[in-house]
Amino acid sequence: IQLRYRLLPYIYSLAGKTFHENYSLLRGLPMDFSTDNNTYNINDQFMLGPSLLVNPITVKGATNRSVYLPKENVWYDLYNGKSYEGNQHIKAAAPYERIPVFVKGGSILPIGPVIQHTDEKTDGTLTLYVYDGANGDFTLYEDDGLTYNYEKGDFSWIQFKYDNNSKDLTISERKGHFKGAQHAKKFNILWISKEQAKGIDSQTKPSTTLNYNGKPLKIKLLNN
Repeated sequence: IQLRYRLLPYIYSLAGKTFHENYSLLRGLPMDFSTDNNTYNINDQFMLGPSLLVNPITVKGATNRSVYLPKENVWYDLYNGKSYEGNQHIKAAAPYERIPVFVKGGSILPIGPVIQHTDEKTDGTLTLYVYDGANGDFTLYEDDGLTYNYEKGDFSWIQFKYDNNSKDLTISERKGHFKGAQHAKKFNILWISKEQAKGIDSQTKPSTTLNYNGKPLKIKLLNN
Protein backbone atom coordinates (compact mmCIF):
# COMPACT_ATOMS: atom_id res chain seq x y z
CA ILE A 1 0.00 0.00 0.00
CA GLN A 2 2.86 2.37 0.83
CA LEU A 3 4.48 1.64 -2.52
CA ARG A 4 1.24 2.43 -4.30
CA TYR A 5 1.01 5.82 -2.60
CA ARG A 6 4.68 6.62 -3.25
CA LEU A 7 4.13 5.81 -6.94
CA LEU A 8 1.00 7.96 -7.12
CA PRO A 9 2.65 10.86 -9.06
CA TYR A 10 3.76 8.32 -11.68
CA ILE A 11 0.46 6.41 -11.80
CA TYR A 12 -1.68 9.59 -11.83
CA SER A 13 0.39 10.99 -14.70
CA LEU A 14 -0.20 7.77 -16.64
CA ALA A 15 -3.93 8.03 -15.91
CA GLY A 16 -3.90 11.57 -17.34
CA LYS A 17 -2.04 10.31 -20.40
CA THR A 18 -4.62 7.54 -20.77
CA PHE A 19 -7.49 10.03 -20.76
CA HIS A 20 -5.92 12.75 -22.93
CA GLU A 21 -3.87 10.60 -25.33
CA ASN A 22 -5.60 7.18 -25.34
CA TYR A 23 -2.53 5.61 -23.75
CA SER A 24 -2.54 2.06 -22.35
CA LEU A 25 -1.37 2.03 -18.74
CA LEU A 26 -0.89 -1.75 -18.50
CA ARG A 27 1.20 -3.01 -21.41
CA GLY A 28 2.03 -6.50 -22.61
CA LEU A 29 5.77 -6.75 -23.30
CA PRO A 30 5.44 -6.95 -27.12
CA MET A 31 3.76 -3.53 -27.09
CA ASP A 32 7.02 -1.89 -25.99
CA PHE A 33 9.58 -4.46 -27.16
CA SER A 34 8.25 -5.55 -30.54
CA THR A 35 11.75 -6.29 -31.89
CA ASP A 36 12.47 -8.75 -29.08
CA ASN A 37 10.98 -12.08 -30.12
CA ASN A 38 11.56 -13.45 -26.62
CA THR A 39 8.74 -11.28 -25.29
CA TYR A 40 6.04 -12.64 -27.58
CA ASN A 41 4.96 -15.60 -25.44
CA ILE A 42 5.44 -14.05 -22.01
CA ASN A 43 2.06 -13.63 -20.34
CA ASP A 44 3.05 -13.31 -16.67
CA GLN A 45 5.07 -10.08 -16.88
CA PHE A 46 3.86 -6.64 -17.96
CA MET A 47 4.91 -3.00 -18.14
CA LEU A 48 3.22 -0.45 -15.88
CA GLY A 49 3.62 2.61 -18.07
CA PRO A 50 6.89 3.13 -19.94
CA SER A 51 9.23 2.47 -17.02
CA LEU A 52 8.23 -0.35 -14.66
CA LEU A 53 8.51 -4.05 -15.48
CA VAL A 54 6.15 -5.84 -13.08
CA ASN A 55 6.50 -9.56 -12.42
CA PRO A 56 3.65 -11.06 -10.39
CA ILE A 57 4.01 -14.23 -8.35
CA THR A 58 1.71 -16.92 -9.73
CA VAL A 59 2.92 -19.98 -7.78
CA LYS A 60 1.72 -20.53 -4.22
CA GLY A 61 4.53 -20.27 -1.68
CA ALA A 62 7.15 -19.11 -4.19
CA THR A 63 9.86 -16.81 -2.81
CA ASN A 64 11.57 -16.17 -6.16
CA ARG A 65 10.74 -16.34 -9.83
CA SER A 66 12.37 -16.26 -13.23
CA VAL A 67 12.19 -12.81 -14.85
CA TYR A 68 13.01 -12.02 -18.46
CA LEU A 69 14.62 -8.62 -19.02
CA PRO A 70 14.03 -7.42 -22.60
CA LYS A 71 17.06 -6.79 -24.75
CA GLU A 72 18.69 -3.50 -25.79
CA ASN A 73 18.10 -2.08 -22.31
CA VAL A 74 19.76 -1.94 -18.93
CA TRP A 75 17.40 -2.70 -16.05
CA TYR A 76 17.49 -1.65 -12.41
CA ASP A 77 15.92 -3.32 -9.40
CA LEU A 78 13.35 -0.80 -8.13
CA TYR A 79 14.09 -1.56 -4.49
CA ASN A 80 17.90 -1.56 -4.33
CA GLY A 81 19.03 -0.08 -7.68
CA LYS A 82 21.18 -3.05 -8.73
CA SER A 83 21.61 -3.09 -12.52
CA TYR A 84 21.22 -5.95 -15.01
CA GLU A 85 21.81 -6.17 -18.73
CA GLY A 86 18.83 -6.99 -20.90
CA ASN A 87 18.28 -10.07 -23.08
CA GLN A 88 18.56 -12.50 -20.18
CA HIS A 89 16.55 -14.41 -17.61
CA ILE A 90 17.40 -13.81 -13.96
CA LYS A 91 16.12 -15.35 -10.74
CA ALA A 92 14.52 -12.50 -8.83
CA ALA A 93 13.78 -12.54 -5.11
CA ALA A 94 10.10 -12.41 -4.24
CA PRO A 95 9.63 -12.23 -0.47
CA TYR A 96 6.11 -12.46 0.86
CA GLU A 97 5.64 -8.68 1.17
CA ARG A 98 6.59 -7.69 -2.39
CA ILE A 99 6.90 -8.75 -6.00
CA PRO A 100 9.89 -8.14 -8.30
CA VAL A 101 9.79 -4.80 -10.14
CA PHE A 102 12.51 -3.52 -12.48
CA VAL A 103 13.02 -0.06 -13.99
CA LYS A 104 14.07 0.44 -17.61
CA GLY A 105 17.27 2.42 -18.18
CA GLY A 106 16.49 5.98 -19.29
CA SER A 107 13.43 6.20 -17.07
CA ILE A 108 12.50 9.25 -15.02
CA LEU A 109 10.39 8.09 -12.10
CA PRO A 110 8.61 10.66 -9.87
CA ILE A 111 8.22 9.33 -6.34
CA GLY A 112 6.17 10.97 -3.62
CA PRO A 113 6.18 10.63 0.17
CA VAL A 114 4.40 7.92 2.12
CA ILE A 115 0.86 9.15 2.78
CA GLN A 116 -2.25 7.59 4.31
CA HIS A 117 -4.83 8.84 1.79
CA THR A 118 -4.94 10.89 -1.39
CA ASP A 119 -6.29 14.01 0.36
CA GLU A 120 -3.38 14.15 2.81
CA LYS A 121 -1.58 17.49 2.55
CA THR A 122 2.15 17.48 1.74
CA ASP A 123 4.66 20.17 0.87
CA GLY A 124 4.62 19.02 -2.76
CA THR A 125 8.21 17.78 -2.78
CA LEU A 126 8.83 14.98 -5.26
CA THR A 127 11.91 12.82 -5.72
CA LEU A 128 12.91 12.22 -9.34
CA TYR A 129 14.74 8.94 -9.80
CA VAL A 130 16.70 9.32 -13.05
CA TYR A 131 18.05 6.06 -14.46
CA ASP A 132 21.15 6.08 -16.66
CA GLY A 133 21.51 3.91 -19.75
CA ALA A 134 19.38 5.58 -22.44
CA ASN A 135 17.74 8.86 -23.34
CA GLY A 136 14.46 9.27 -21.54
CA ASP A 137 11.53 11.54 -20.85
CA PHE A 138 8.48 11.69 -18.65
CA THR A 139 5.58 14.11 -18.39
CA LEU A 140 4.27 14.88 -14.91
CA TYR A 141 0.53 15.50 -15.12
CA GLU A 142 -1.50 17.26 -12.44
CA ASP A 143 -5.08 18.44 -11.95
CA ASP A 144 -7.21 19.24 -8.90
CA GLY A 145 -7.86 15.56 -8.22
CA LEU A 146 -11.45 16.26 -7.17
CA THR A 147 -13.56 17.43 -10.10
CA TYR A 148 -14.09 16.73 -13.78
CA ASN A 149 -12.63 20.13 -14.73
CA TYR A 150 -9.74 18.35 -16.46
CA GLU A 151 -12.27 17.56 -19.17
CA LYS A 152 -12.54 21.33 -19.71
CA GLY A 153 -8.79 21.82 -19.95
CA ASP A 154 -8.01 22.55 -16.30
CA PHE A 155 -4.76 20.63 -15.82
CA SER A 156 -1.03 21.19 -16.09
CA TRP A 157 2.04 19.25 -17.11
CA ILE A 158 5.80 19.44 -16.73
CA GLN A 159 8.12 17.51 -19.03
CA PHE A 160 11.40 16.00 -17.90
CA LYS A 161 14.08 14.90 -20.38
CA TYR A 162 17.30 13.01 -19.72
CA ASP A 163 20.20 13.06 -22.20
CA ASN A 164 22.23 9.90 -21.69
CA ASN A 165 25.30 11.30 -23.48
CA SER A 166 25.60 14.65 -21.71
CA LYS A 167 23.96 13.40 -18.47
CA ASP A 168 21.75 16.52 -18.50
CA LEU A 169 18.28 16.58 -16.96
CA THR A 170 16.02 19.24 -18.46
CA ILE A 171 12.79 20.37 -16.81
CA SER A 172 10.41 22.22 -19.10
CA GLU A 173 8.28 25.26 -18.45
CA ARG A 174 5.01 24.31 -16.78
CA LYS A 175 2.14 24.24 -19.26
CA GLY A 176 -1.50 24.71 -18.34
CA HIS A 177 -3.20 25.65 -15.09
CA PHE A 178 -5.89 24.50 -12.69
CA LYS A 179 -7.42 25.90 -9.53
CA GLY A 180 -5.33 25.13 -6.47
CA ALA A 181 -2.14 24.33 -8.36
CA GLN A 182 1.14 24.64 -6.47
CA HIS A 183 3.23 27.14 -8.42
CA ALA A 184 6.47 26.42 -6.55
CA LYS A 185 7.78 22.89 -6.26
CA LYS A 186 10.85 21.22 -4.85
CA PHE A 187 12.42 18.33 -6.74
CA ASN A 188 14.93 16.06 -5.06
CA ILE A 189 17.03 14.41 -7.78
CA LEU A 190 18.56 10.94 -7.47
CA TRP A 191 20.72 9.73 -10.36
CA ILE A 192 21.07 5.96 -10.64
CA SER A 193 23.73 4.26 -12.77
CA LYS A 194 25.54 0.93 -12.86
CA GLU A 195 28.18 2.45 -10.58
CA GLN A 196 25.69 4.24 -8.31
CA ALA A 197 23.02 1.77 -7.24
CA LYS A 198 20.15 3.46 -5.43
CA GLY A 199 16.68 2.11 -4.88
CA ILE A 200 13.52 3.31 -3.22
CA ASP A 201 14.51 1.32 -0.12
CA SER A 202 17.86 3.12 0.09
CA GLN A 203 18.26 5.82 2.73
CA THR A 204 20.16 7.99 0.28
CA LYS A 205 20.46 11.74 0.25
CA PRO A 206 19.40 13.38 -3.04
CA SER A 207 22.10 14.05 -5.63
CA THR A 208 20.76 17.59 -5.69
CA THR A 209 17.63 19.59 -4.87
CA LEU A 210 15.95 22.00 -7.26
CA ASN A 211 13.46 24.74 -6.44
CA TYR A 212 11.12 24.96 -9.41
CA ASN A 213 8.83 27.94 -10.07
CA GLY A 214 7.45 26.93 -13.44
CA LYS A 215 10.41 28.13 -15.50
CA PRO A 216 12.76 25.82 -17.46
CA LEU A 217 15.74 24.32 -15.65
CA LYS A 218 18.71 22.19 -16.68
CA ILE A 219 21.17 20.32 -14.49
CA LYS A 220 24.10 18.00 -15.16
CA LEU A 221 23.81 14.82 -13.13
CA LEU A 222 27.15 13.07 -13.67
CA ASN A 223 28.99 15.10 -11.03
CA ASN A 224 26.14 15.23 -8.52
